[in-house]
Amino acid sequence: AHTRSTMARTSSSLMAPALLAVALLLAIACAIPTASAIAMGQASPYAAVDARQESLAYANVPGFTRSVYARDHALITPESRVYGALFGWKNTVAAWFVTPAMQGGPQISMYQAKMKPDSESGIPVAGAWRFVFVMDGEIQVTEEQGEAGGAATSTTHTLGHGGYAYFPADHAHKMVSVTGASVLIYEKMYVPPSGAVAAALGPNPPKPTMVVGHTEEQPNIPVEGEVFGLLKLLPQTLEWDCNFHVMDFQPGQSLAVKEVHYNQHGLMLLEGKGIYRLNDKWYSVQAGDVIWMAPFVTQWYAALGETRTRYIIFKDTNRDPIAPYLPGTM
Repeated sequence: AHTRSTMARTSSSLMAPALLAVALLLAIACAIPTASAIAMGQASPYAAVDARQESLAYANVPGFTRSVYARDHALITPESRVYGALFGWKNTVAAWFVTPAMQGGPQISMYQAKMKPDSESGIPVAGAWRFVFVMDGEIQVTEEQGEAGGAATSTTHTLGHGGYAYFPADHAHKMVSVTGASVLIYEKMYVPPSGAVAAALGPNPPKPTMVVGHTEEQPNIPVEGEVFGLLKLLPQTLEWDCNFHVMDFQPGQSLAVKEVHYNQHGLMLLEGKGIYRLNDKWYSVQAGDVIWMAPFVTQWYAALGETRTRYIIFKDTNRDPIAPYLPGTM
């Protein structure tokens, strides 16, 4: 027993210095700042790999764009816009989104005009109507009303964001902006009534007239089987060869019909974000994006995010599909 006690004391006395040495080494190691300790409290240069809650800075990704140009549709996103002088206009630059030069046979021109302070519009080509939608800023629209007592008269309307104006083909008008404005513009050669439409209108058919209005003044039009809000900005009578719809989707809402039809579309997202299907492609889209849809392209939309989607869309109406291709209308 005495021997065992002596051995235990000897072992304990040998281990104590060893434990002390280990403790000392640990203390020294902890006192030396490691790379991870130095990095604590500093922004990681690799934080972008987990930036799921932040928007990616697409403009800073070399060569990247969400824009797509296909035979029967196009997606034109803000980072791809190219602005140039708008001939005939004063202090204005423009980016074209849709023109008849594209594949798929667009019959419209669609562009954004950035009107700088003290700017003034030009006129469309002969035979073309013009539709103007104010996205930002303010414009003054003046229409000439002919002679009254030997002198020309005119009326001026002031339009802010959400305001719009339609000018019939060859209708004298002028737009100016004192402080600057961002304006979405559509232009198209007017297609006169023919066939059954002409017969329904009679021998002296009315013609489209100038329209000035505001989006929020229009009533919502229910559509059977659909959940979206629909505002039609122009009259729906037969002399009109087009209309412009403003459509609202709450988050989670979508089109019920996966549409395929002969109408063509030029669309701009004004608010929100979501998914747009065009044929067999699925595109993430957001406010500022423009979409061109040729006739018969499969189309469907679903709104995502936390706020509503609102977009404005052109639609040709009240004309037989063959009408734009009749002699004298090309």
